[in-house]
Amino acid sequence: MSDLAMWGLFLAVGLGTFAMRLSFVELYGRLRIPSVLRRALLYVPASVLAALVLPAVVYPNGQGEFVWSNPQIPAAILAAWVAWQTRNTVLTLAVGMGGLWLFRFLGL
Repeated sequence: MSDLAMWGLFLAVGLGTFAMRLSFVELYGRLRIPSVLRRALLYVPASVLAALVLPAVVYPNGQGEFVWSNPQIPAAILAAWVAWQTRNTVLTLAVGMGGLWLFRFLGL
């Protein structure tokens, strides 16, 4: 494939991606979304974040099995508890990282 064809492909894919995202933004503003669906959509960011983070916490390096000796698991549980109690993102990150460093230092 020539360089010009490659750049044309990049441009076409980029424009297609942009058009797809723009269509959702435009349609969301013009369509009347039912209140039930609107409330359900509020949970999408949290569920996507959980789907991305949980496998990395439970299975570090993409392999292995669920073991409590993995320091990421108790640190994640601690961070989840702080997030639930305080609803403070910065505090949750600080406690999660501090817990991870502490559990690694203690050899848990």
